[in-house]
Amino acid sequence: MTTSTSDPRDPIRRRAADLGFDVCRFTGIGASWPATARLQAFLQAGRHGDMEWMAATAERRGHPLALWPQARSAVVLGLNYGPETNPLDGLALRERGLLSVYARGDDYHEVLKGRLKQLGGWMAARLGGDLKVFVDTAPLMEKPLAQQAGLGWQGKHTNLVSRDFGSWLFLGVILTTADLPPDPEEADHCGQCRACLDACPTAAFPAPYQLDARRCVSYLTIEHKGPVDPDLRPGLGNRIYGCDDCLAVCPWNKFARAGREQRLAARHDLAAPPLAELAALDQEAFRARFARSPVKRTGRDRFLRNVLYAIGNSDNPALVPAATARLDDASPLVRGAAVWALGRLLPRPELLELARAHAGAETDPDVRVEWERVQSA
Repeated sequence: MTTSTSDPRDPIRRRAADLGFDVCRFTGIGASWPATARLQAFLQAGRHGDMEWMAATAERRGHPLALWPQARSAVVLGLNYGPETNPLDGLALRERGLLSVYARGDDYHEVLKGRLKQLGGWMAARLGGDLKVFVDTAPLMEKPLAQQAGLGWQGKHTNLVSRDFGSWLFLGVILTTADLPPDPEEADHCGQCRACLDACPTAAFPAPYQLDARRCVSYLTIEHKGPVDPDLRPGLGNRIYGCDDCLAVCPWNKFARAGREQRLAARHDLAAPPLAELAALDQEAFRARFARSPVKRTGRDRFLRNVLYAIGNSDNPALVPAATARLDDASPLVRGAAVWALGRLLPRPELLELARAHAGAETDPDVRVEWERVQSA
């Protein structure tokens, strides 16, 4: 009688590759996590801003077993979305808006979830037991799991860094009740480098491996619901949805290659869209333009807030009409951002003339503050 030495992970890896995943690794989930203490410190310091869902789900988020006690193993998968060109080149195009690389194609949540469900169904039929799939939409910390499974390590910018894919991996996780052999954990290879920390335009890293989301451009342009702190607005530049600076400067990107997934490739109309064109979007046009994009989650008003901040940072008087047209917008958030943009672009006499025409009739307190601020500057 011969004993089989086949690795039960190998068929899963092959099936994952067939589905388009670039990496598939495994880890057990019984051990304690340093990530638990880091999460608690992050929340206690208030660095999550108004992402109240993080605090509300902290107990379940603290460890995979708190989310699903029956789980025994995690299959951690990565999909490369590396850009073909340096995304920071777009910062020089100040009359155009810059979207984070991940948001220039189809919504990665939908792309990955469909494939994870296919892989999960295949695993259930082969291995039995129960499983659950996760793509950044449940209280599960994917990045610590990915490091534990050996996909990469959490760099000083707190994002995952891979020796093969740099900072450009989408992560998906399958928790399963099956016992699967773990892969070795990845070590930290950041060394003395601090390129990501120095690149942040709003100084969002109080220390290596620590992020204050309240200063992060990605948080401010996506998660934050109200007006952005005026002191942070210049740091947004022309970034209108997310920020790639800390990712793009990582030296490990030199080993990465452009992602091959066509659905995640940059759409022509989202590569560097004109700010004036975006500022004119109404609700219907916004929904149509971003129907398949993760941008749709932010909503039109918050997105136009970002567009108008970018207009204010453009130093381009030709964009004044685009901002002026939004002074009568139905959204106070948009109106307030338009006031700020015009305060940056217009000569004072013209600005005061606009204030006389609009400020007195304004009823929203936040917008009134914007008018008072530009008039007293």
